[in-house]
Amino acid sequence: MKNVRRSLLAVTLALAAGLSFTAAAVTLHVGDPAPKLQTGKFVQGDPVKTFAPGKVYVVEFWATWCGPCRASIPHLNETYTKFKDKGLIVIGQNCWEQDESKVAPFIKTMGEKMTYRVALDDKEGSEKGKMAETWMEAAGQGGIPTAFLIDTKGYVAWIGHPMTLKEGTIEDVLAGKYDLKAAAAAYVTERAEEEKAHAEQEKANAKITPVVKKLQTAMQSKDWDAATSSLDELAKVAPPQAAEYLSMMRFKILSGKKDYPAASKVILEMADAHKDQPMYQNNLAWMLVTDKSIAHRDLDLALKLAQRATDGTESAEKSQCMDTLARVKFMKGNKEDAIALQQKAVGLSSGDEKDKLQKTLDSYKKGELPEAD
Repeated sequence: MKNVRRSLLAVTLALAAGLSFTAAAVTLHVGDPAPKLQTGKFVQGDPVKTFAPGKVYVVEFWATWCGPCRASIPHLNETYTKFKDKGLIVIGQNCWEQDESKVAPFIKTMGEKMTYRVALDDKEGSEKGKMAETWMEAAGQGGIPTAFLIDTKGYVAWIGHPMTLKEGTIEDVLAGKYDLKAAAAAYVTERAEEEKAHAEQEKANAKITPVVKKLQTAMQSKDWDAATSSLDELAKVAPPQAAEYLSMMRFKILSGKKDYPAASKVILEMADAHKDQPMYQNNLAWMLVTDKSIAHRDLDLALKLAQRATDGTESAEKSQCMDTLARVKFMKGNKEDAIALQQKAVGLSSGDEKDKLQKTLDSYKKGELPEAD
């Protein structure tokens, strides 16, 4: 529950930090001989030391803390199950792991959804891990999960997100029908386009970074006029994906200036632009009633957004929206409605979430507003 509600803030901060990035040099491409395997301990399946001629391999980089990795594992396992008798070997190459002791228990919890080989990275003399360096870093891949498809002759046939690896590609590689030269040429074109985009972004960064720093300095010193000026300047050079960040900073500045009607208008405009996203409404409502940096809470606006969120979803997230709506109602003095809504939220939930919602319900019954998680 906490992570979902904090997602809006997390995205905002990520956008602020992500206004600049640096492209790494790429030395490994599709069509190149696959780097040698420098794995650490295999925690599941028979170890693979070298790529055997005639076999096809998927080397997929992942970590236990990576949500997208967890989501893609069952799909990768289905691929492995379908093609393993035809010569496909899958190696789940753990990388960038913060605590390798979590890998084996994680595999156990996955059970039949993760039956392929799994190896740790070899970090002897390498802080990042030898596989992370000679595969991921060499290929310019900065995110996981990332998969490498190795053909029957030991060449890299494909690089990308495992969920986008088509079965037809695997079938062609297994059958020796895959056009490696064409794939390599396409990959070169793709990388060239990415590098061009990176170069353009670097030029933009030269304008964006100094303005972001000025904005952050002004915000920290609560110099709201300077912050407004910096934000207006940033809006002229920031990329489209920074729109949410700009709006949130505008809200913070207006709140700091005690122009509360204008601040609420910014939040309403953000919400209205995403009316078809219930959890977006919920996140904004939750922020309005729990963010300790907000001196003035527009409970009427929070009620409107929380009601939108609750009315707009029938998914497993409905209990979270009800929890937010109940909190707003309690803060507005409507204790009976808050208790009734919270009881419904408890009934729709399970596990740890159910326990947390029940504790909140108990607080409401005592006439107490619990601390937000």
